[in-house]
Amino acid sequence: MAPEAEFAQQVFEQMVEQGDLVLDKLDACVQRHPDKTYLHYGEDGVRLSFAEVKARSDRLAAGLVAMGLKPGEPVSVLTRNSLVSALAMFAIWRAGGVFAPVNFNFRGQLLSYQLNDTAPFALITDPSFAPVLAEVADKLKLQRLVVHTPKPGDHDDTELSFDHVAQRFEIVPWEQLAQSDAAAPDIPRTPFDVANIVYTSGTTGPSKGVLQPFRWMNHYSYPQRSLTSADDILYCDLPLYHVGGAFALVTRALWLGNTVGLWDKFSPTKFWERIAECGASCAILLDVMIPWLMSAAPRESDRANTLNKVHMQPLPANHHEVAQRFGFDFVTCGFGQTESGSGFAGVIDQFIDGQGTPPALWRGMDKAAYRANCQRADRMLVDGRETLPKGFMGRANPLLEVAILDEDDNRLPPGRVGQLAFRPRFPGLLLHAYFNKPEATLKVLRNCWFHTGDAVKELAEQPGVYAFVDRMGGFFRVRGENVSSYEVEVLISSHPKVRATAAVPVPAKVGDEDDIAVFVQLIEGELLSEGELRAYAADKMPKYMRPTHVRFVEALPVTATNKIEKYKLKKGLLEELGLA
Repeated sequence: MAPEAEFAQQVFEQMVEQGDLVLDKLDACVQRHPDKTYLHYGEDGVRLSFAEVKARSDRLAAGLVAMGLKPGEPVSVLTRNSLVSALAMFAIWRAGGVFAPVNFNFRGQLLSYQLNDTAPFALITDPSFAPVLAEVADKLKLQRLVVHTPKPGDHDDTELSFDHVAQRFEIVPWEQLAQSDAAAPDIPRTPFDVANIVYTSGTTGPSKGVLQPFRWMNHYSYPQRSLTSADDILYCDLPLYHVGGAFALVTRALWLGNTVGLWDKFSPTKFWERIAECGASCAILLDVMIPWLMSAAPRESDRANTLNKVHMQPLPANHHEVAQRFGFDFVTCGFGQTESGSGFAGVIDQFIDGQGTPPALWRGMDKAAYRANCQRADRMLVDGRETLPKGFMGRANPLLEVAILDEDDNRLPPGRVGQLAFRPRFPGLLLHAYFNKPEATLKVLRNCWFHTGDAVKELAEQPGVYAFVDRMGGFFRVRGENVSSYEVEVLISSHPKVRATAAVPVPAKVGDEDDIAVFVQLIEGELLSEGELRAYAADKMPKYMRPTHVRFVEALPVTATNKIEKYKLKKGLLEELGLA
């Protein structure tokens, strides 16, 4: 066996030995340390032990089965409350169902499409979503709602209710399920059973539901947890409809028995007091979070915090400056995706000759042990003072074969930019398929490669090291969200005065991701102001999906086959903005 294959086999065996099934890991935590805090929910000052999380979610699971949930049926979750999301997630799995989270920013067409595409057994939600569900109630196939009603004094208490749509849906109180006295369901699950349907942006059509098996979660979190210990505390303010919040943090914690500090959303003004409250040593910072934290006036106490391991995605050019200011000893980076999981990883030692985190606040393995673990795992470890190539992602996950492909799926040599593709060395590591979309599944898996849709290159000067170059096709990355150009164009074009729309990405004003620009062609004879169009967009689209730049054009440039020449539109706008 070649050394590369032998090492991959060793890593795979270690990963599988640690356990593929997240429910088994929760049960093991209950056996080892039942009273240790698992979820520290800062929004309402709630601390639930591993035993309490299991007990609560098991009762909910029994309630779902009593309602009639069958194994393999999806249950959708639409709530901003991360604690409710987490308990629902475990309950759905325990009941034999499939966790299908919904982006809580969706409304109108985006919301009705996903719910109808999933066709869930039930939707778990709360009264704050009564208005947006009422808007689309007559378009939904959905029949059942499980409604969590916050208690008076809870941070998300509201006067809204589902009273005005009570005749449209079968409504079951969350509290009724939570009081179930039936035994917890005992439904066998395998590593290859589908655990989740997580939706990702479609570039030429509606969003696609990614079917993830249970092993996908083990594979996704394995590289991250291999550099932590049970003493680490994970901080999560990412939404649980994304893999980063749900699986890189909340479920990842179960393999080692970590506590998770859990909040509903990021707050630049409360971030550090939250870190202090839960004592977090690990966090994920996505794009604009970093400049928001850096925009605060520097203080002598900036390093007086417990964070010593921070994942930055994408890796900003000023990562060393950020780490030096806040005392982040190690910064990790890489490549993550709903379909393929964690494909690359790199580790940056930001204090090569010392320690940024005060010794009294340190959690997790010490720096020497951390570096030794990087070496054993063949994790690329670099000096934070070095200048890294733009888009640096480190080395490939050993469990995945990597290729950079041209348009005909031929491999490209180092230094050439092409589409990143993965091929799993072992079963169950990547998506099963796109839900109800066999043609899209065949296309993305053509020639036995999973095509990521991202432009990447292997560095000519450092073979085996990879850098992200750009997104291929029609999607953007905006404030941590994948945004489909197709969906932006469909929603803008639904305005009765709009004939056609083209959406393109431009460099963001803040951070390293994208802003959205739309070019709008009106129906002949119609008049529409930018303000009117923005008001329409505000009514139809989540905030992150709304265009930063709006330009009206007499006609969109097209090819001889009537394909819009977006590159021409983008080039002209970049010149106008002085970014060309």
